[in-house]
Amino acid sequence: MMGFFSSQKVELPKHNPVLEHALKIPSLQKLVGKRVVLASNSPRRREILNTFGLAPEIVPSTFEETLPFGGFQDPHEYPVATATHKAVEVYERLVKENPDDAPDLVIAADTVVLSHPPEGLSSTPRFANEDPGPQDILEKPRDKEDNLRMLLDLNGGVCEVVTGVTLVFPVLEAPGYRIKSIEERTKVYFAQNEPSLLEAYAENGEGRDRAGGFAIQGLGGMLISKIEGDYHNVVGFPAASFFKFLDVLMEEEVDFLDD
Repeated sequence: MMGFFSSQKVELPKHNPVLEHALKIPSLQKLVGKRVVLASNSPRRREILNTFGLAPEIVPSTFEETLPFGGFQDPHEYPVATATHKAVEVYERLVKENPDDAPDLVIAADTVVLSHPPEGLSSTPRFANEDPGPQDILEKPRDKEDNLRMLLDLNGGVCEVVTGVTLVFPVLEAPGYRIKSIEERTKVYFAQNEPSLLEAYAENGEGRDRAGGFAIQGLGGMLISKIEGDYHNVVGFPAASFFKFLDVLMEEEVDFLDD
């Protein structure tokens, strides 16, 4: 009897990004057997998706993130636009490489940190009629000194982490795919830290390759007093909103992940 069962071939789907521990919910069940691609080489985004039971194929985008920030009237549109360029580039490239195995879904994301008028726990007073000015994007620090400067500016204040998420999936009408996007915003409040703590963090180097100059999931968490919004968004991917977005698309888009 054992020999009979061991000789049987089990046909597994060619692509199966859904992990065993994933919740049995419609949005994830719909992805079973689908070719799902993450257009990013970010280990943090991959780990977040893996945590919730999704293991997409990793195909980093070659799109150069050079969109002019000043060209956007609303700064929150900037990461959405960048994510869209990333997703489309990967989708078109994979279709061209192998039309018979085109992606069923390409996921791309871009996270930026924006300056924000200090409020709440901030120690910096503002007058009611004072114009805080436009939000500025906080890039990755150039070096240790630049990282310390950024941390001193943020100290006791608040910044806004914004992630744009874009999905690209095939449809019958031209150009052969559809683009859908969302954005997620989270406020991050910095404690009134001692300069020596900020100096030690800048010296450590953890924030050197992070927008805003800090990593909330690491040692940088010592600098933060609270957040308002999705923690995973600050790390790099708003998982809760992403899965809710899949549910919405399943209801509203007849071609979404159609067999």
